[in-house]
Amino acid sequence: MGNMEQSEFNKVRASVQQQCGSEVMIQLDRGRNKIDIQKGVIQEAYPSVFTILVNDENEGPAQLLSFSYTDIITKEIRMKLC
Repeated sequence: MGNMEQSEFNKVRASVQQQCGSEVMIQLDRGRNKIDIQKGVIQEAYPSVFTILVNDENEGPAQLLSFSYTDIITKEIRMKLC
């Protein structure tokens, strides 16, 4: 990782850490113009990944999803506070 990527990575990680416990909307790009939108609460921010507890009444039991900070940088997922 170059310095640019490293600082971007650290910024994203710091902002996710600050948002632990917050409710967020996540947009997952599934390719072929299919986008999943889910609501969840950021649970934990680890050094290279973070977890979101998604609780969608229609989808059955809550699930814990994990994403890497790189997913945000590469726009694989988009996340915004509710």
